[in-house]
Amino acid sequence: MEIKIAYIGGGSRHWARSFMSDLALDDELSGEIRLYDIDMDAAKCNEIIGNRMTKDPQSVGKWKYRAVENLSEALIEADFVIISILPGTLENMSIDVHLPERLGIYQSVGDTVGPGGIIRALRTIPPYIEFAEAIKAYAPSAWVINYTNPMSLCIRTLYHIVPEIKAFGCCHEVFGTQQLLTAMINEETGVQPNRDEIYTNVIGLNHFTWFDKATYQDINLIDLFSRFVEKYPIEGYKSDNFDENMKYFSGRNLVKFDLFKKYGIIAAAGDRHLAEFMPGDIYLKNPETVTEKYKFFITPVSWRINDRNEKIEQTKRLVAGEEDIKFINSGEEGVLLIKALCGLTRVISNVNLPNSMLQIHNLPPETVVETNAIFSKDDVRPVSAGVLPDDILTLIKPHVENQTTVLNAALTYDYSLLYEAFERDPLVAGRSSMTNIRFLVDDMIKETIGNITK
Repeated sequence: MEIKIAYIGGGSRHWARSFMSDLALDDELSGEIRLYDIDMDAAKCNEIIGNRMTKDPQSVGKWKYRAVENLSEALIEADFVIISILPGTLENMSIDVHLPERLGIYQSVGDTVGPGGIIRALRTIPPYIEFAEAIKAYAPSAWVINYTNPMSLCIRTLYHIVPEIKAFGCCHEVFGTQQLLTAMINEETGVQPNRDEIYTNVIGLNHFTWFDKATYQDINLIDLFSRFVEKYPIEGYKSDNFDENMKYFSGRNLVKFDLFKKYGIIAAAGDRHLAEFMPGDIYLKNPETVTEKYKFFITPVSWRINDRNEKIEQTKRLVAGEEDIKFINSGEEGVLLIKALCGLTRVISNVNLPNSMLQIHNLPPETVVETNAIFSKDDVRPVSAGVLPDDILTLIKPHVENQTTVLNAALTYDYSLLYEAFERDPLVAGRSSMTNIRFLVDDMIKETIGNITK
């Protein structure tokens, strides 16, 4: 099937390359991909690499990649729009993550909630307003797939600007927990199921998702998980494919295990993300607590900067033909979901959408939530996830309220609303005086948002 895809953030050295590889390995789709990026040189590099991919004998999907200079050219007649951008720079992100440490506020990721997620959202919302308006003008029928964080506010912005937009957000965090359940089943029963053979009811917010039901055949995985958790009380569970070089993105599931002991259902994201939704004196009290007690890491932005520089050098080699292109299935479901929307298959997967159908019954309809949805030809239908337990609802409420507060701050340029958002956020609440928190807000805005004016 021939389709047209607009890729916003098409100069990406990670998400775009992974997506291109997935497309190359699928033989049911082909067509044109227009790469738009504010860094035109990066987009042109991906044009060269993408067209090299499609000519490679290993590639069964045949695509024409073309870097374009403006958003409208990318979007015209597009069937699908992929958005994967870095809001601002990694140097901005260094402020997001590390400046709050002066108040003893630590963040393991800093892109979703906490001070880093809130300030990152201020950089993200303005371009998403532009994207929404351009999609309405040039590709109103296109399906829009978002990968950018903060996921919830990206999706909420798109729907706030264009209520009729056909957008959803994809995140792989749930996959990792499903994969953990397959390892658990294998350890406990000797059977090795595939991830897609497990049924999980997904309920919550992006990066703070939960499984309140999980089964494999006739096995209740919640019960099995209860026994599994007790086997790894101190060192946690380390998968066989643990990569020491990727330690900043790995963990031993001790946050997940602790949350299960407290709340009785499975937290379905990585420990690095889960910890940021909880009060700051629990999992992210200080770096020693993070690494010694809970066995995960605060990802320093300096690591990300070094990784970026290495990828820039790799790009040069790939463009020059000095390095072979590797075709690796990313494990993401973007291509599978596109095929479902084209009518080539039918898929159930976790997705981020407004709660307009009250798929989570006890959250407001405007909240962007993460639940399962059924993907079929030109249709995404959220599955009713039920009700959040009261104790978990209490944990989620501050983040639900901050979705609204942060969006309003960005739309109105009333940054004083961020004082309220910071003071409400569990990572920040009670960690310092109100005066110091407000000084932190002002300094973070000055350092990373100062160039945005009304």
